[in-house]
Amino acid sequence: MVATDLDGTLLRSDLTVAPRTRAALAAVHRAGSRHLVVTGRPAASCREFLVAIGYRGLAVCGQGAQLYDAGADRLLVSAALGRELARSVVERTEEALGAGPLELAVVTAAPENRFVVTPRFSDRPRTGSEVTEREKLWSEPIEKVLMRHREVPDGRVAATAERVGAGEVAVTHSEKGTIEVLPAGTDKAVGLQLAADRMGFTPAQTIAFGDMPNDIPLLSWAGYGVAMGNAHPDLLAIADEVAPGHDEDGVAAVLERLFPRT
Repeated sequence: MVATDLDGTLLRSDLTVAPRTRAALAAVHRAGSRHLVVTGRPAASCREFLVAIGYRGLAVCGQGAQLYDAGADRLLVSAALGRELARSVVERTEEALGAGPLELAVVTAAPENRFVVTPRFSDRPRTGSEVTEREKLWSEPIEKVLMRHREVPDGRVAATAERVGAGEVAVTHSEKGTIEVLPAGTDKAVGLQLAADRMGFTPAQTIAFGDMPNDIPLLSWAGYGVAMGNAHPDLLAIADEVAPGHDEDGVAAVLERLFPRT
């Protein structure tokens, strides 16, 4: 099993999958092995990328909170986050930081998985994101909260949220400037195990690729973990191998060695 993150790993900076990487994944399939996407994106947000590469199998989405059947375009598993709990964790994190309000976003419940943000959450809003007032973030069921602070380092925000939400929520650092608050017990290893139970593979049969701290459970679960050259230092520290960066087709560079074209 070849388990890959999407952003910063399989996808280049322009959000495309390079022809070289497509060819390497085709060699994986010809060898009788499989490719499993394991991404922080909710299913609704990663669907276009899966379609673009002809991906038809299961995918682990939403940091492990969702198991998605890409071929049937159907969610098999989806966890939700209590809105009052989420708001409480945000407020307690702000109080503990003592540095003013956080900028926030939420991913609404499946199947829509809309991305709703406060006005200053991002300098470059994501395509399809909806801007709203802070209090309206909690008006619908949600799957996760994303938060950032423009002056406080990500590591401090994440550590504070983990401390105040201990036992109530899961917290992960998925990309620069973004800390995610998720249902308790959610991470990529949990989602990967759900897929393994259905597909019949083991950690020893798995090589995993990632780039950010939210990929630590993914690489730790797999028998062999590869960090991209552009990876966060925390992931580099636990990886078995460091590949070239995502813009240098690092996933392909490793797979070409393991699955040579004949």
